[in-house]
Amino acid sequence: MQIDLKNLTFEEITALAKQLGLEPFRARQIYQWIFQKHVREMDQLTNISKGARQRLKSIACISRLLPQRIDISGDGSKKFLFMTKDGYGIETVLMQEQNHQTLCISTQIGCPVRCRFCFTGRRGLIRNLSTSEIVNQVSAVLQEENITSKLPNLVFMGMGEPLANYTNTVKSIRILQCPWGLDFSHRKITVSTAGLIPQMKRLGQELPVNLAISLNAPNDRIRNYLMPINKKFPVRELIKAARQFPLPSRKRITFEYILIKNVNDAPEHARALGKLLSNIPCKINLIPFNEHAATAMQKPDEKAVLEFQAVLHSRHFTAPIRRSKGSDIAAACGQLGKNI
Repeated sequence: MQIDLKNLTFEEITALAKQLGLEPFRARQIYQWIFQKHVREMDQLTNISKGARQRLKSIACISRLLPQRIDISGDGSKKFLFMTKDGYGIETVLMQEQNHQTLCISTQIGCPVRCRFCFTGRRGLIRNLSTSEIVNQVSAVLQEENITSKLPNLVFMGMGEPLANYTNTVKSIRILQCPWGLDFSHRKITVSTAGLIPQMKRLGQELPVNLAISLNAPNDRIRNYLMPINKKFPVRELIKAARQFPLPSRKRITFEYILIKNVNDAPEHARALGKLLSNIPCKINLIPFNEHAATAMQKPDEKAVLEFQAVLHSRHFTAPIRRSKGSDIAAACGQLGKNI
């Protein structure tokens, strides 16, 4: 089986170049051609000799993803459908913000966490995405949208639990951050988790990225109902791990809280949430539930959302209401997975 160059970190490309008898600086050139110039064939690597290209071609390939369909929302968001070689769909969403773009990428086909409110997890986990399948989502959208400057923010919040595919997720981030590759700043990358505590601790030790925790409840009773993973990693343990997560100066953890009518949206829930998160440098994203056909759960009334926010504001939390984008094309939070 050939080596997929888009599965390799810069250090691995360097080792491969050495194996082929190339000068060390050729590794940087190969990486730039692959990730910055988006070459598709080995013969396009014209800065290395023909003989070296032939040797590279004999053992390696350059993978890519091509959008099979692009759905465009009324709010300007775009949902890209990519097909894998084994016939599964990957959904990726580009959101238009006021002063920037945000690209939401997937790490798995399906999801093992099976949150009660999430459409993606209804079938469970089908398989992990490879490192190249994660990276190629970004490369494909940058090419399709002709984005050459002012890179979008990247959020690992699409299909799947990123930390359940830990090795490939972390490797993809290293590739995305490499200055010879796509050169994303760590400030632009956010990894979301439902609360896999051991992997969360490893992430904090290994990579400088932003962390978002999908919390959605102030206590075990409600979180057990919404998120079965809480039975393994209960709220108190998760919050303890969040307090210990290494945060550079002026960085905060983001807690995502999906508000669901008559489940977790009452003022007493907000008061309990404020008490739970006290003294953690954090922001609480309030996300009114995005309704879909797989559940009877409902979006809360606007009054309830504002009252919930007011309670948190009174306790001096930053708690923006995140108005989900792309709901008319099933691209909003919790709606991905129709095409897997």
